[in-house]
This record gives sequence, structure tokens and C-alpha cells, in this order.
Amino acid sequence: MPELLDVLDEKGNKAGETKTKKGLHEKGLWHQTVHIWVFSPKGEVLLQKRSMTVDNWPGIWDISAAGHLSAGEIPEQAALRETEEEIGLKVNLKDLKEVFVSKEVTEIPEKKYHNKEFQHVYLLLFRGRPSEIRFKDGEVETVKFISLERFETDINDPELCKKYVPHKYYKRLIEAIGKELVKPKD
Repeated sequence: MPELLDVLDEKGNKAGETKTKKGLHEKGLWHQTVHIWVFSPKGEVLLQKRSMTVDNWPGIWDISAAGHLSAGEIPEQAALRETEEEIGLKVNLKDLKEVFVSKEVTEIPEKKYHNKEFQHVYLLLFRGRPSEIRFKDGEVETVKFISLERFETDINDPELCKKYVPHKYYKRLIEAIGKELVKPKD
């Protein structure tokens, strides 16, 4: 049976009904996702290259880990679940920092894809080794760390930005990671 997701109104409140992910996207209904951005103390951000088998943006670089909230699930639960499912990192809630919620609409009419999301964006400081990152769900082709400066340069370049999924909040994300990097160390 397909996974059901909560339908939201345009203010982010539950509308009292559930739909499949496909149903939400075909009808352009609001729903919630989590985006977990992993970064290193050296100022590098972890990107995943989407598998060539996924429906949207195959072979394009994207968020470290992300996913939809199941019906009744809260964002923190989904963030922990997706981090483990997509990149094999089992983390605690205290390791995640929600930095903002982005309201975003993405349309790909020829695919009947009308995506309306409230995206809960989290940061995760990763002090481990890249070999600890594992992906086996078939949605991720590979992962890599790149410097925050390189990432910013790429997304601000009209040609280079085409190798990334077109999220509208990149500038806010880079600022949030930058603030975390200049915090006094514990």
C-alpha cells in the first residue's frame, strides 16, 4: 500500500485528509518535507547525486538527505528517519538544527508534477569520516563534499547552477551554514 501524506492548507495547517505522494503532486496540494544539509567543520557541504532512476531531476546534485513527512509524522521524526535511510547516519535530535521553513512551489507540467511544499530545513554538523556515509535506497547515486565557497559560486552561475536541483532558498542556507561555522567552539 502506498505511503500516505498529510494534505496542508496554504498556511501550513493540516487540512484533515491524506493522499499519496503521487496524488499530492498531480493535484498540486500543499504538504511537508524535510531537507537535511550535512556540513563539515572545514566548511564543506555534503551533496547527493540523485539516481538516474528517480522521476524528477535524475543525475542532478541535491540536498544531503531529504524526504516527505508520512501522515501523522512530525518534522523531527522525518528528519531523523531520512538521514538514516538516505545516507546511513543515525543521529540524535540534538544533532539537528532547524534553521528555517521554506514555502516553495515547483512546476513540471509535462510530468504532471505540481509540487507545493513546506520544507523544514535542518543543518547537521558532521565530524566523521566520509566512509561513514552509506546509501542503499536506490535514490542516491553517490555523495561528495564540496566547499561552501564552491557551492555558492556554482549556484550563482547561470550555467553551473543547472547541475543542482533548483531550490529557491540556497542563499539563506549558505548564510545559515556560515553562521554555524563562526560560532565559538564548545
